[in-house]
Amino acid sequence: MKHKLILLTVISVLLTFCQKPVFQSKIDLSGQWSFAIDSLDRGIPEKWFDRALADQVTLPGSMTSNGKGDDISLKTPWTGQIVDSSYFKNPEYAKYRQPGNIKIPFWLQPVKYYKGAAWYQKEVTIPENWDQKHIRLFLERCHWESRLWVDDKEAGMQNSLGTPHQYDLSALLTPGKHRLTLCIDNRVKDIDPGMNSHSISDHTQTNWNGVVGQIFLEARPKIFIQNIQVFPDIHNKQINAKIRVDNTSGEKVTVSLQLKADGHTAPASQTVKFELSSGENVLHVDYPMGEDVQLWNEFHPEVYRLTAVLNNPVSGESDTCRTSFGMREIKTEGKHILINGQPIFLRGTLECAIFPKTGYPPTDVDAWLRIFRICRAHGLNHLRFHSWCPPEAAFEAADQSGFYLHVECSSWANQSTTLGDGKPFDTYLYDESQRMVETYGNHPSFCMMAYGNEPGGPHYAEFLAGFVNFWKNKDNRRIYTSGAGWPNLPVNDYLSDPKPRIQHWGAGLGSIINSQAPSTDYDWSDYINQFSQPTVSHEIGQWCVYPDFKEIAQYDGVVRARNFEIFQETLNEHGMGQLADSFLLASGKLQALCYKADIEAALRTKDFGGFQLLDLHDFPGQGTALVGVLNPFWGEKGYITPDEYRRFCNSTVPLARLGKCIFTNDEPFVATVEVAHFGEKPIVGCTPLWKITDKNGKVIQSGKLAKTDIAIGNGIQLGAVSVPLTSIVQPEKLTLEVAVDSLSNNWDFWVYPAKKQTLPGEAKIRVVQKLDASALEFLKRGGSVLLNLKKGTLSPEMGGNIAIGFSSIFWNTAWTSGQAPHTLGVLCNPNHPALAEFPTEYHSNWQWWDAMGHSGAIDLSSFPRELSPIVRVIDDWFTNRPLALIFEAKVGNGKLLVSGIDLTTGLAKRPEAQQLLFSLKKYMLGEKFNPKVELTPDKLSELTK
Repeated sequence: MKHKLILLTVISVLLTFCQKPVFQSKIDLSGQWSFAIDSLDRGIPEKWFDRALADQVTLPGSMTSNGKGDDISLKTPWTGQIVDSSYFKNPEYAKYRQPGNIKIPFWLQPVKYYKGAAWYQKEVTIPENWDQKHIRLFLERCHWESRLWVDDKEAGMQNSLGTPHQYDLSALLTPGKHRLTLCIDNRVKDIDPGMNSHSISDHTQTNWNGVVGQIFLEARPKIFIQNIQVFPDIHNKQINAKIRVDNTSGEKVTVSLQLKADGHTAPASQTVKFELSSGENVLHVDYPMGEDVQLWNEFHPEVYRLTAVLNNPVSGESDTCRTSFGMREIKTEGKHILINGQPIFLRGTLECAIFPKTGYPPTDVDAWLRIFRICRAHGLNHLRFHSWCPPEAAFEAADQSGFYLHVECSSWANQSTTLGDGKPFDTYLYDESQRMVETYGNHPSFCMMAYGNEPGGPHYAEFLAGFVNFWKNKDNRRIYTSGAGWPNLPVNDYLSDPKPRIQHWGAGLGSIINSQAPSTDYDWSDYINQFSQPTVSHEIGQWCVYPDFKEIAQYDGVVRARNFEIFQETLNEHGMGQLADSFLLASGKLQALCYKADIEAALRTKDFGGFQLLDLHDFPGQGTALVGVLNPFWGEKGYITPDEYRRFCNSTVPLARLGKCIFTNDEPFVATVEVAHFGEKPIVGCTPLWKITDKNGKVIQSGKLAKTDIAIGNGIQLGAVSVPLTSIVQPEKLTLEVAVDSLSNNWDFWVYPAKKQTLPGEAKIRVVQKLDASALEFLKRGGSVLLNLKKGTLSPEMGGNIAIGFSSIFWNTAWTSGQAPHTLGVLCNPNHPALAEFPTEYHSNWQWWDAMGHSGAIDLSSFPRELSPIVRVIDDWFTNRPLALIFEAKVGNGKLLVSGIDLTTGLAKRPEAQQLLFSLKKYMLGEKFNPKVELTPDKLSELTK
């Protein structure tokens, strides 16, 4: 065993706490506290600590959880940017601005709100046997700044956002009664991490005031273990324990230190003696873990617990401290992130401090275990904490669950501030990051750290280069990057980059998913090959779904879904309340399809580092971003199961590259098959299987690919599938399914007859792009007209200004200032006879891509409500307009079918449009084409410019 003593004598406030110490004596301070709101200009009045406070609250808790604060009004001083100010001025929101009916649309609405100083007070009795002890006050998860008085003496101020506030009260707490007075202030003062940071903003967790974790007084010997840092060395099968011991006795003392690790294996204990000087001492001990030591990773989350016992032979006292750790090494090599030498692929989602029951993060392990179980059920192995640091319980749960955590230093230094310009936050960032590492650094799940999210300012790159270098030189237990999103710096261990995804901010309808015909044959290799480090795609997805109004009842804690109430009311006002669930399910199917496309593109990219979804669950702020297949409570919405999600998001995922998804039966179906495999070990002797089935599951054709061994990695080629389609004589949706080592994935494709059958009487239908006098006369005489509007000719009043595309809405239209598309896909009855020759589900799938790209969404708001479209377009929940893609009407003696899809222009190169046109014509020639709702020519003339 090698050991050495480093002596440091310092005078400082105790900033860090010993992980899980065995307390010699502790007084639990949870329960009732006296309370007062600061009413003197919301500053710090004199001598609040000298008087008894009249009100009462329960801690742990917040003011809001205790029902304290102000009612919400138009003057509520929110923390966070409101990009869309229409709520405060537009007439459609006027009734929601009235006293007694205040409802905000941009995030969840707290039942009470307060921003400023609040006072908490409690009487304590210090026992006689605490005399001459080291006494500290422990406050877990204060928000934000705390100041403490013992009786009439101020004990100090602390302002950590991510770690416990701890006060050394040894000189202030003598045996007997004392009054603790705590001032908590949740305002942003000179230290501004960024008003949209999830550590402080109202967008998600709310800007609460209080203390929500453990609260206790603790007495320990004069010589005590202040902190243990464990540095695993998996190659030499040992740890280096860096142990900080505080000797407050004022004398040199020789002590013995015993170390014992316990876990799946139990190495022998070790005891060593040290001579301590007065003050702070740093002890280094190399501790062997044994030949059978177990490593920590996502497949085997083996957690050890180190117990350190410090014995003082002079006083006869001992001090015990415990901390958990894992034998884990993370590093980068080329474009790969390695855990214990093996490449990993990060399949992550964000956690943006979304806790609608309490408004603040849980500090119990079970709550976090539930979150990680749900994430794992959806195939994930990684969680990014966007601009905040979670509490101890989250790290413990992640250790147990085998999750790789990306943690940030509570900042999104943009909008309200900048980084690297000499503002107070620049210094705070270094202080806070050191507190975080000292507090949580032993957790094997703490794998990655960044300053925070998307920095702003002219000097952030230079500043963050220094920050990354500082941490790379100081602590090798994790990998570091400058910021989430940017900048890409040579010093970064890995890159967090927003470009490798299928929809970018500002791309609108120019994105891959909206501008390029459906395929699964693209990836991000050309982009990432310009960098030498691993690339992790930043905030991919952001695909929206229609609100689930059944969710409103679940908001029975400190926030209410008043935004959902507004959206539901406007839907009802437009006569579509009965369609809410259908809108949810149909848009949800499109949302899941978009996520599948995003995730598979990442998995197809050779040597990619991984992705971070925004998000697996909804983000209720920033204008209401319903981007999750799960709700903010991590509950399913009903349109995709974890098992279905895991088919395309898992440690092993079969992948197929299809050059297109629409075929005619005079050409072969061709796909190349590969696999992304980041499992526990290589797969030996695997025979991949494939099959093509119809909508009923009947196998059309099947086969085997060559038997092979599959190494750890992606871009691993397995073979090709080529099938003639001449036997498919009717239009059909078919599905390719590929199985690798019992794990399957599937892709839909469509086959249409290359040669359409002749429709008897087709000449009786007049196909037009405008209702001119001739077409109206034809209708008047009892004719059937198919009006298909040329792209761009729909009048603005009838929906021509609605940006329609194939994909779902990106993030939300309020926060993106109306980024296209503005719609959420189609809703239809797949059994409607008009669609009999155009196979479809009730929702968008890839065969609708061409239609959505050549169409306008027709606004039926001014039409009779009895007019029910054959194919609806699901509108943005902010506007909830009744939109149609296809509808029918009676016009005089004639029958009219209106298509917002251009079924004339460039038809030769649009097989989907040809097939849809055929289906509509066949319907119009049949007896079932019998519109009931009558429209006048004057009303129909409003459709076009």
